[in-house]
Amino acid sequence: MSDDLVTRAEEVAAKAYAPYSKYNVGAVVRTTDGREFEGVNVENAAYPLGVCAEKSAIVSAVAAGYGPGDLAAIGINASPCGGCRQWLHEFRIAEVSFRRVDGTIATHTAADLLPDTWELPADGS
Repeated sequence: MSDDLVTRAEEVAAKAYAPYSKYNVGAVVRTTDGREFEGVNVENAAYPLGVCAEKSAIVSAVAAGYGPGDLAAIGINASPCGGCRQWLHEFRIAEVSFRRVDGTIATHTAADLLPDTWELPADGS
């Protein structure tokens, strides 16, 4: 399951808008009911305003009515950054697969990628 999502993410990465870094990232998230949503990184001249591929794919799924616990897996053509790891944890994605720089595919849980994650207390305060 993970290899096919990473392969799709590599294909999707060609659609990225990365004129500054030239580093195209693609992601494909699969829901628990089998739907898939693509995402790519989109850069901006004001660097912090760019959007990561993982976030883009998750936002597409949320716009279609999915939420935390509804996303079963994600494939990415590169290792996710720290901020995206927080998003992966927030949406409780069970299987996170990505292409390592050595060419192999790694598969982890979101919790494994971000131990001691930041969370609000249960009462929201």
